[in-house]
Amino acid sequence: MFEAVARHSGAHRAARELNTVQSNVTMRIRRLEAELGMALFERHTKGMSLTQAGQRLLPHAVEIQNALRKAKRAVVEEGNPAGPLVFGTLQSISALHLTGVLSSYLSAYPDVDVSLHTGTTLGLLEKVLSGGLEGAFVYGPLDHPQLFTEIICEDELVVFSGKSITDLGALSKTNSRMIVLRSGWNCKRLESILATYGVIGLRVLELGTLEAVLDCVSAGLGVTVLPEGILKHASQRENFRIHRVARPMEKVQTLFIRRRDGFVSSALLSFLNNVCASENPFAHTEAQI
Repeated sequence: MFEAVARHSGAHRAARELNTVQSNVTMRIRRLEAELGMALFERHTKGMSLTQAGQRLLPHAVEIQNALRKAKRAVVEEGNPAGPLVFGTLQSISALHLTGVLSSYLSAYPDVDVSLHTGTTLGLLEKVLSGGLEGAFVYGPLDHPQLFTEIICEDELVVFSGKSITDLGALSKTNSRMIVLRSGWNCKRLESILATYGVIGLRVLELGTLEAVLDCVSAGLGVTVLPEGILKHASQRENFRIHRVARPMEKVQTLFIRRRDGFVSSALLSFLNNVCASENPFAHTEAQI
């Protein structure tokens, strides 16, 4: 009830969500405040807002909720993959790998309800840590004491440009921009790659979708860095020029991250086994590239 009131900034909407009456919510919140000896909310005409004590309590309340959900799933889990499977991914990983994986997985396990969320590296990381996602596909390297990371595959990185850009070293003499996703990973990687060509200080054009990045690159507005296999998803492949990346920056690892203390459901376990199987679509072949 505390978490619902905090999220809705009031007892009325929280009561509707919890299918109870407002007086019950108000009474329970007052009992909690009395037990803790601290005011958790400030009451005002527009609703209720957290006090500093309430702000400190909120992450623990969310953690307790997540722990209860995990406990319930552990009790009812019978080993047959079924029920919800909620995980996240970067857009570029989804476009490159996950369509084939999900198709084969759902054919094998039709009782699993998959919910796939796309986001930035930081956003996915926070959702995994908070328990909002069972895990997520991100690009490495990544090291966090609360996370278990598994290397899924390595992809070949290339710089994409429009056909008119033949020499990356000459980019400083043009109005070209670094065109990147808001996922955060490819901006720093592109800066490092271009620095090896003596190109620094290019302005950044940050976009929300992979399609928008590819459209701007093909239109000649600048360059981006992505796994080479992305090109097979580009609508106008003939408009791109590929520039090979020198070692040791030519590879990027795809990782699956999950909380070390998180409950691994049979749905998640079977999904990861499907991903890591020898015949899975994450393993590149010459034909795929």
